[in-house]
Amino acid sequence: MKTETINKLCCPFDKGNLGLTEITKDVNDNILEGFFVCSSCKRLYPIVRGIPIMSPDEYREFKLEQPLMERWQKHLKGQKFENFRLTEPEQIEN
Repeated sequence: MKTETINKLCCPFDKGNLGLTEITKDVNDNILEGFFVCSSCKRLYPIVRGIPIMSPDEYREFKLEQPLMERWQKHLKGQKFENFRLTEPEQIEN
């Protein structure tokens, strides 16, 4: 995915801004792996082999995306991937 394309994208559900996490790039600085997260609805859209997966929830398969999230766990900064959204980890009360 070319970096100039990123500025043209928004969340297809609520038109929110997308934050980008880059994981791997090629020699031309094109993004090969990474993900977008919508600033308002917290939906996560993976980038696989340079292609962003931005399908509606009903056309996505959680079990196909789950291995990516497990591999990218350190990039999620403690957040969980549930229902195609990032959620904060539950706080344990004492």
